[in-house]
Amino acid sequence: MPSSFIIHVTESDFEYEVVQYSTQTPVVVDFWADWCIPCRTLGPVLRQLAEEAQGEFRLAKVDVDENPKLAQRFNVRGIPVVKAFKDGQVVAEFSGAVPEKQVRKFIAELLPQPSDLLLEKGESLLKLEEWVRAEATFHELLLEHPGHSGALLGLAKCLLVQGQGAAALEILNRFPASREFGPAQQLRPLANALAQDKTWISQSDRLVDATYGRALHLISRSNLPAAMDGLLAVLREDKRYRNDEARQVMVGLFEILGNENPLTRQYRTELASVLY
Repeated sequence: MPSSFIIHVTESDFEYEVVQYSTQTPVVVDFWADWCIPCRTLGPVLRQLAEEAQGEFRLAKVDVDENPKLAQRFNVRGIPVVKAFKDGQVVAEFSGAVPEKQVRKFIAELLPQPSDLLLEKGESLLKLEEWVRAEATFHELLLEHPGHSGALLGLAKCLLVQGQGAAALEILNRFPASREFGPAQQLRPLANALAQDKTWISQSDRLVDATYGRALHLISRSNLPAAMDGLLAVLREDKRYRNDEARQVMVGLFEILGNENPLTRQYRTELASVLY
């Protein structure tokens, strides 16, 4: 057996070979025993699928007679039992010698799809602040999967930091119900601010309005740190500037950058110190 993706695991190495390994690659665990007749039907099917996948998932075989603590830990009361691990957790399972078609479907649902890879690429480019490449990636994903909520959210973010507020607002106004709906709504004030007619800024003689207009211009030029400095300056003058618009615009920038971005952590702290 190709040991790289079909292995026998024991109580001593299960944590490393299954739990930790599954943080990178899905692991399908086959709880079996040599006296189990249905196991003799299911086992070859699992091995065949693992060989076909060539490492897209790992098949880990657990002999329940030799590893009773593992069987007890995962509540295995009869065999064969198959449990799928991703990110260190059991995410799916079945029991019995089910038909090959059903096993194939079970495995297929575990493996990354092309759309998943494109979304991951786009989100990674966003984190790298490569806005143009990220936009192209999200467009590519939407060509294959129109209405993909993750791609729509990513595309809206790319458009906003390139000054295309009206285009982003069009996406956000018809955003589909999904887990991305909440984050999308965090971007609406920013999209509205960028899309609005800014004649009033040039006609105003207030320094705070000029500062706000400059901040919006910097956002459209992808200079987010300088833009956030400007927004903080506005909020120091008026904490409720334009009915809380400046604060909401800044929250939208945090959403674009992501919670793990050092700029988000820095400016969120500064925003709190200004407001409270």
